[in-house]
Amino acid sequence: MAELSLEQINDLLLGTLKELGRNRFQQIAQKLQQYPVISRWFRKNKIQFDEGLGIQRNLMITTSNQARHTGVMTTDSVDIPSLMAQLSINWRHLQSAWAFNYQEILVNRGKALIYNVIQPRRVDAMLGIAAELEAKAWTLAPSGDVTLPWGIPFWIVYTATGSGAPGAFTGGYPSGYSTMAGINLTNAPNFQNYGCTYVTVNKTDLINSMRSGHRRTFWHSPVNVSDYRKGEYGDLQYYTDETTLRAFETVGESQNENLGRDLAPFGGADDVKWVEATLTFRRHPIRWVPQLDDTSVYTAATNPVYGVDHSTFYPVCLAGDYLRESPVLRAPTQHNVYRIFIDLSYNYLCVDRRRNQVFSK
Repeated sequence: MAELSLEQINDLLLGTLKELGRNRFQQIAQKLQQYPVISRWFRKNKIQFDEGLGIQRNLMITTSNQARHTGVMTTDSVDIPSLMAQLSINWRHLQSAWAFNYQEILVNRGKALIYNVIQPRRVDAMLGIAAELEAKAWTLAPSGDVTLPWGIPFWIVYTATGSGAPGAFTGGYPSGYSTMAGINLTNAPNFQNYGCTYVTVNKTDLINSMRSGHRRTFWHSPVNVSDYRKGEYGDLQYYTDETTLRAFETVGESQNENLGRDLAPFGGADDVKWVEATLTFRRHPIRWVPQLDDTSVYTAATNPVYGVDHSTFYPVCLAGDYLRESPVLRAPTQHNVYRIFIDLSYNYLCVDRRRNQVFSK
């Protein structure tokens, strides 16, 4: 007698259902491995909420240098200088939606239900928002565009400086722009990010330049000021493409294993044991951004490494419009079709560009 598998026994096939995996499904639809923008930047403890027509911040851009040593009978000389400038950005709006038919609810219930057919549609809508946020955060919005946000390439601008440390605060206007969110950089040269060119990912080139960048972008005020920062300088994150990350990993694997996973540790091995699971630079994580590998999305630099101080760069969301889901709305021309919309009004803000850095070939 010929061997049979269970699915070849006809009566068993007709009389037995397969295990249906009820009320579960595996999501394998996403296109990116990592979504750092929505998963990290858009946490409620990381963003700010504002009201009004747009986003406005006041910057103290210069000092008057009126302090001086004098004799006891020196005539006074006091000036009233112009110290301030005003940064202004507008809201950007993102939406997604999903829908269902009334009869679907009637059919997809009770013993006939294998999984809720509506749930994947909501997941699809949120995946679309995540993908759109991820792409546009690393895309330079063209000058004059009124729909796209001002993401990383707008605020942290790479300008070739000649390879090798130290770099310089030469991150001026993004390509095509003549002002920086209303700030004239001729009058406010301090509102520029740090940058440096590199050739090779090794200890003497890129990592040496990053050491300088880490020092030169650490600004500590001798005078207490109530500013706009969220948190402390410790919220520095490095972002790069896969090619550069692999090169970092090679450097990390070749160094003394007692140094752990930190490429430029402070102190000895005891100081860096907590970072063994993640590649870091001076205890700040180095994260892979898949979008930096996609030249249809990111074109601002080659093999970049961005050092983003998230106490100064973060999303600002319109209060009341943070991933807001609408009530179930009936389609105006289809009485059995219902729609749900998800809305987000936001933009990215950088209140201190010189705490941020970029390295590129």
